[in-house]
Amino acid sequence: MSVLRSRPSILAALSLGGSMLAMHAAGALNIPTAATVDLGPLGSAQISGGATGYVWGVTGSGSAANPGYNGFGDSPDGADLATALVELQKSTGVVQYTLMVGPNGGATTLGTKPAPTTISAYSLGPIYRAYITIAPPNTNLSISIGQIASLEGWESGIDWYNSNQLTTELYYPQAGNGRGVEAAYTAGPLTATASFGDGFDTGVFNYAQALVDYTINANNNVNVYYGGNLGRTGLNAHTYGSAAQGYTATTVAYYGANYINAQIAGAWYSWTDGNLNLVPEVQYAFAKADQKIGLTKSSSNFGATVIATYNFGTSPYSIGAFAEYFSSQGPDYWFIAPGAAGEGVSVSPTWQYKNLFARADAGVLYLNAVSNQYDSAFGYGESGSNHFQVTGTLEAGLLF
Repeated sequence: MSVLRSRPSILAALSLGGSMLAMHAAGALNIPTAATVDLGPLGSAQISGGATGYVWGVTGSGSAANPGYNGFGDSPDGADLATALVELQKSTGVVQYTLMVGPNGGATTLGTKPAPTTISAYSLGPIYRAYITIAPPNTNLSISIGQIASLEGWESGIDWYNSNQLTTELYYPQAGNGRGVEAAYTAGPLTATASFGDGFDTGVFNYAQALVDYTINANNNVNVYYGGNLGRTGLNAHTYGSAAQGYTATTVAYYGANYINAQIAGAWYSWTDGNLNLVPEVQYAFAKADQKIGLTKSSSNFGATVIATYNFGTSPYSIGAFAEYFSSQGPDYWFIAPGAAGEGVSVSPTWQYKNLFARADAGVLYLNAVSNQYDSAFGYGESGSNHFQVTGTLEAGLLF
């Protein structure tokens, strides 16, 4: 069995990223206002965070003896801490900073096994984000340096910023947090952000990202993003999980050279009408052939989704949902298997009372085929012939 057939556990760390702007998008949960603390010579800062835990179950997990292509052995269900993060942020003045620490299990993509939480996903261990921002007075420009958030995609790696606990396939190939430098410029309703750093936590500084955010009015917002390797990241470079698993277990060769050496582009549109928010998003990723890093042919991945959130007025209830389609071409693994295509839906009713919340998430992924020219069977169950996987979670948490 190829090591890449167990990619759900490997790619848990990849899910730790997510766009900064996703944090501010409409979601099912109301995020409490951060508390202000006096740090003496460091000035005033805001402190916020949360902790969540959940139970989960999946179908098609196979058995310990016959886990199947995308099976999880004898683990069809479980329970774990999802996220426990504390953020300290100073967002005023010329010199600003952000520090976020704690364990995070990452966002669970529909169709994969939920991963255990960890403080070792990144090279910086429990430091999830840490950067200093310089914001010169009387300008619309700011520059940040440190471990910064990804600019790719609408969904966030911190699950309480998402409408659903489960994420779409579009989230799967995106880069997570990275070490680097970022510049942001605002001109009226337009904000342009660009960054350069070590995509996928490789320590190789050759990865660029860009995001253009345009606010049409209070109810309409459009974003276009890009991420891509400007050179080549070799097979011996390390990536996510190296701090815990060792460099050999998480090299680019093991992780997937196509992800780290790809070009990815996408866009989303946020439309709000009263209590309803709809976010359609499309994304395309492409990796060219490169014999030096084992990419024998070019490959690509396309994904499209519509994410919806509806809040039931002043009641403590809301509901999040998404419908998605994905398709990959070529011999490389992008999601599930080379050449895989399918559809998914997820629905997540939510209850929140002040700082406490609980929500359930039920998702169904359907594979249009369970075999192709690259693999004889890549579906679910012991035989790898099942088209469906059903995932259910029940999550509860405290936000502050």
